[in-house]
Amino acid sequence: MEFVRAAGFRAKRVYVYDGGRVDPSRFQQGNWEYLRWQRDLGTQETTKVMVMQEFKNSEQNHLGMPLPRGRLRFYRHEDEGGLQFIGENTIDHTPRDETIRVYTGNAFDLAGSRRRTDFRSDQQHSSVDESFEIKVRNHKKEPVDVTITEHFYRGTSWAITSSSSKCDKKDSHTAEFLVTIPPDGEQTVIYSVHYSL
Repeated sequence: MEFVRAAGFRAKRVYVYDGGRVDPSRFQQGNWEYLRWQRDLGTQETTKVMVMQEFKNSEQNHLGMPLPRGRLRFYRHEDEGGLQFIGENTIDHTPRDETIRVYTGNAFDLAGSRRRTDFRSDQQHSSVDESFEIKVRNHKKEPVDVTITEHFYRGTSWAITSSSSKCDKKDSHTAEFLVTIPPDGEQTVIYSVHYSL
């Protein structure tokens, strides 16, 4: 059943490389203290760069109402006058005036890689230090902005101690690095994080 239809609202395409996501269900089994010290935590890697549609749920954007949890479909106007389906996904309950990002697929001409370059733990002083190198490659013929999302699962008390790119802390477990990659080029982000556990 269709609940809301909005025409003429603006959504922008956003590319996101979330290369080291950990399955959150691993932390719901009561083994958090054990996991936070594990050397391999957060070293899983994917090469996929996600394509997301981002928009503001505001009156100025022809929305501005609480959106219920459900399926969201995106269509784009074609030059011939028809509509082209570009993707769908579910959203959670979302209040008005919030920004929403909806995953609609993976980019076929962008790829990423992520590897940890250093790991040191000190259980006596309850601290962990890690370093990572993240590369994103652009096979398009034009430059592209990519948001690199990193998750900090070992604890809520963490700080980036060095970084090759500006970092934006989004919440207690997430930071983002925005990079611009030239056509047929590559960008590398290197950073270190210190946890006080």
